[in-house]
Amino acid sequence: MRQIDTDVLVVGSGAGGLASAVVAAHRGLNVIVAEKEPVFGGTSARSGGWMWIPNNAPGKRAGIQDSVEKARTYLKHETGEHYDSARIEAFLEAGPKAVEFFETNTELQFDLGPTFADYHPTAPGGMDAGRSIVARPFDGRSLGTEIKRLRPPLREITVLGMMIGSGKELLHFFNVTRSPISALFVAGLVAKFARDMVFHGRAMRLMNGNALVARLAKSAFDKQVPIWTSSPVKSLIKNDMGEIGGAIIHCPDGPVEVRARKGVVLAAGGFPQDAVRRKELMPHAPSGNEHVSPAPPGNTGDGLRLGESVGADVDTSLPNVAAWVPISRPPRGDGLQGTFPHFVDRSKPGVIAVTRSGRRFVNEAQSYHDFCQAMVKRCQEEGGPDAEIAAWFIADHRAFRKYGLGFAKPAPVPFKHLIKAGYLLRGRTLEDLANQIGADAAELERTVTNFNKYAVKGEDPEFDKGSTAYNRSLGDPDHKPNPCVAPIRKGPFYAVRLYVGDLGTYAGLKTNEYAQVLNDDGKPIPGLYAAGNDAASIMGGNYPGGGITLGPAITFGYIAARHMSRAND
Repeated sequence: MRQIDTDVLVVGSGAGGLASAVVAAHRGLNVIVAEKEPVFGGTSARSGGWMWIPNNAPGKRAGIQDSVEKARTYLKHETGEHYDSARIEAFLEAGPKAVEFFETNTELQFDLGPTFADYHPTAPGGMDAGRSIVARPFDGRSLGTEIKRLRPPLREITVLGMMIGSGKELLHFFNVTRSPISALFVAGLVAKFARDMVFHGRAMRLMNGNALVARLAKSAFDKQVPIWTSSPVKSLIKNDMGEIGGAIIHCPDGPVEVRARKGVVLAAGGFPQDAVRRKELMPHAPSGNEHVSPAPPGNTGDGLRLGESVGADVDTSLPNVAAWVPISRPPRGDGLQGTFPHFVDRSKPGVIAVTRSGRRFVNEAQSYHDFCQAMVKRCQEEGGPDAEIAAWFIADHRAFRKYGLGFAKPAPVPFKHLIKAGYLLRGRTLEDLANQIGADAAELERTVTNFNKYAVKGEDPEFDKGSTAYNRSLGDPDHKPNPCVAPIRKGPFYAVRLYVGDLGTYAGLKTNEYAQVLNDDGKPIPGLYAAGNDAASIMGGNYPGGGITLGPAITFGYIAARHMSRAND
């Protein structure tokens, strides 16, 4: 077996892994990144790319008034009895430093989400804006031939493969048929996309998570860090002192023993595609297969199993073992079903969600994590602990053609093929739609009648949709008086079925404030670190704001690299 010596081995090529690799290389260490799949980027490359980091530099430049004390208050409220003081203090201290490091020393540059509120902005310490940042758009041509190995974005949240930024850019797409300015803007983007497809076979204007990973990868390549793809790590090895000192990797040309003098970072993306662990930890997925995830197929819990093989402890104590998101299953051209995460349509005026009872169960514009918890709770209240977990978004024709519904896009995009495929349900009346859903028709009609009585005034006394800055940020700013509420009046009516999915797992390896993996006794395993979703979440099973997986991922990647290279200070 070949043997290769290095300082740091990183397992996984998402944001957490690449962040640790870039920081370690900048600090003078030799680094190898091993990725099991043929493309790099993991879930990060498919994601929205937002990072929740209080007191960040882009926020300060925009005049945002935040503080460690305020962020600490908010996280204490959000995490409750699962508040991890040591790790949260490390995150709050190192997060802004990590942002400054990347902006100063790497290709990674950040933009602020100026209207991106915390998900519970009215809670103690919550804010209406300033804590969520995103990677600046990136020209994929800067990666050269390596662009071929960058994982593409999730196809269901693109437009024919074209990535769309959130905020003003997304509004232009919604208004393309109503505003000449928006039409011109969108036409320009489509022209650039068409050019890229002709000359490169993919979009070169990288956005969101694709931009984040591309910028980190470019920084890694600039610092001579190789990313080995199609190279799964099969086992960890110990050095002569009993510390984790490397791993056995199955590369395309045969197995390799990589000796890592400073340590190994596990950043393999958690376990969203591990049906066995899902069955064990997700009550809504009794067989493990009821759960739907947009994560790449390779995110099967390798990092957790590698840690467990050397005595690491997996923390399963959090009240939610993943960051939940409602998912629908649009058809793909290959006969398979895709995964569409519902981020935006939930908040639009004229859209509500119901279970088979025909009743609403949540403020639809609350965070996707809160939405799914309410969905599971209501289904089990109505059908018992073994009930099918299912809900549907409902909209009338006006709302549907103006905003779209899930994978079904707004006018003028055709949609009848989605009806034929069974993804989009359409009923001439609410009773007709209820029969297709299998819902209580009389109750659905009562629900809509009661909702409409107040919606004409922009009110929602039952669930207060549109009551917070976060709710309103994803509504329709031109719809008054409430950007999230409008009556559901004129048919035909439409519905899309929802499943519980995830944006990343929370249960993970126990770690300390230095990102060191801990054993059953709570002591660090020398030489072993974890970042990203392989490490147990610091968020206590809650979802405080946009980017609470990627923000800690790059921060603890930064912390791990600094700890491994501390002798170089």
